[in-house]
Amino acid sequence: MRPTTVRARATAGAVLVVAAALAAASFALLGLLEANLLRNAERDAAQQAATVAQLAAAGDLDRMRPAGHGADFVQVVNARGRVLRATQNLAGLPALAPVKPMRPGTSFHTWRLRPVGGEHRQRVVQVTTQTPQGLVTVFVGTSLRDVDAADDTTTAALVVGGPLLLATVGLVTWRVTGRALRPVEAIRAEVSEITDRDLHRRVPVPPTRDEVARLAETMNTTLDRLESSGIRQRRFIADASHELRSPITVLRTQLEVALAVRDPELWPELIGGALEDIERLQQLASDLLLLARIDAAQPVVAVRLDLGDVVGGAVRSRLGDRVPVRTSLEAGVVVEGSELWLTRVVTNLLDNAQRFAAEGVDVTLRTTGGGPDGRTAVLEVLDDGPGIAPEDRERVFERFARLDDARSRDHGGAGLGLAIARDLAAHHGGTVAAEEAPRGARLVVRLPTSSGR
Repeated sequence: MRPTTVRARATAGAVLVVAAALAAASFALLGLLEANLLRNAERDAAQQAATVAQLAAAGDLDRMRPAGHGADFVQVVNARGRVLRATQNLAGLPALAPVKPMRPGTSFHTWRLRPVGGEHRQRVVQVTTQTPQGLVTVFVGTSLRDVDAADDTTTAALVVGGPLLLATVGLVTWRVTGRALRPVEAIRAEVSEITDRDLHRRVPVPPTRDEVARLAETMNTTLDRLESSGIRQRRFIADASHELRSPITVLRTQLEVALAVRDPELWPELIGGALEDIERLQQLASDLLLLARIDAAQPVVAVRLDLGDVVGGAVRSRLGDRVPVRTSLEAGVVVEGSELWLTRVVTNLLDNAQRFAAEGVDVTLRTTGGGPDGRTAVLEVLDDGPGIAPEDRERVFERFARLDDARSRDHGGAGLGLAIARDLAAHHGGTVAAEEAPRGARLVVRLPTSSGR
């Protein structure tokens, strides 16, 4: 019996809230209306009861007048329950009060007196006063026909109007909710039809600038990212297949030649070439595995590191490089991250610089900033090679991207080093970019520093 759709739940909720509010308002309205009418009805009766009580206290009940405006009857009863005076419509009736009064005072009662009021109630003012003959009680009653009529009319109006109001609220809520959720249903229907081969499709964005429109825009943005991810994945698979095909083909050729050659003196050279291709395959497989881990967004095991020590260690491990590496490292540059991955960033940048440098490579570490966002560690790797053209400064960070002068197998590598360096830096909250340099290529790494604790 519980509503299963948002539209039904919204309608049921609105109807229940309005019903509760209507019930509370109805009780409050009836209570206020009856209290106001009772106050008006008993005002005149109380005045007349006080007047008769004064006459009784003075021993002058003979001057009592018939019931005036706002009163239907008057009855005066002594302490023994004997009726001393009464209006014509109560002639011959016993005392109204079933209990004899004990002390002077005024009280109000609501009774049904059929000989006087018929089917309507009577509001009775009871005033007890002290007289020379003892306690005397004066009863003055006024009909509540107006109160009963108002209550009946108001109750009938609420009984008829309440369900109509609830039906109207339910209908309006149902229609409005349906119109509001119609774009959501269109988005759901479109998304349900999108498969991994239809990531180019987009959900309709309603013209309204509300939450549903923002939901559609967010959904389209997500589809954009999924489509880009799919394109990158397909391109990555194609490039990886192409890069793997070449060394595998060469390796197979060398092995086939080694089998065909009968001269043992040529075997070391052939086997050495095969081992070089196997090493290249291992390096490529390691790079592909690292990229897969990066794409899987595996968290970084972050520890506080002295970036100068990380860079110095990476440089010292490359004593046999083709050109010398000169360093200028600022002390005390502390970052948070993985030592293994940050070392890989430095190593990949140095590999790229060594590949193209003519006479040397300069590595500089410094810090900048110091404002509310903290300081930034800046690592620069500068070579004196041919440099990178401005239009290629972003393309060199694409996976398997190699410039025209670096396409040879012996000189260009697989084209993954800079892409890995940028992705690893991004995992540490940093960036890698190729920037303007007076000569050669200048690759700059920026990482947030870690404040001391």
